Amino acid sequence: MSFNVEEFIKRFKQRADAVKDRPMPPVGGDERMQFIKQAELDYQDYMIISDSEFEVTDEYLIFKYKLDS
Repeated sequence: MSFNVEEFIKRFKQRADAVKDRPMPPVGGDERMQFIKQAELDYQDYMIISDSEFEVTDEYLIFKYKLDS
């Protein structure tokens, strides 16, 4: 099996979009706030990967993300 970086990044972009469009479950109070917080973190994490530049060096996949973007 070979690793395709472009496909990997594409999947993370799709995950970010899915989190953004995730319907709110019928929960209230603290559970609702936990769900919202987790969705925000998921979206942030997926977008960091999908917006990163990458390089393969000495068999390492290296992601670069500009922190002020």
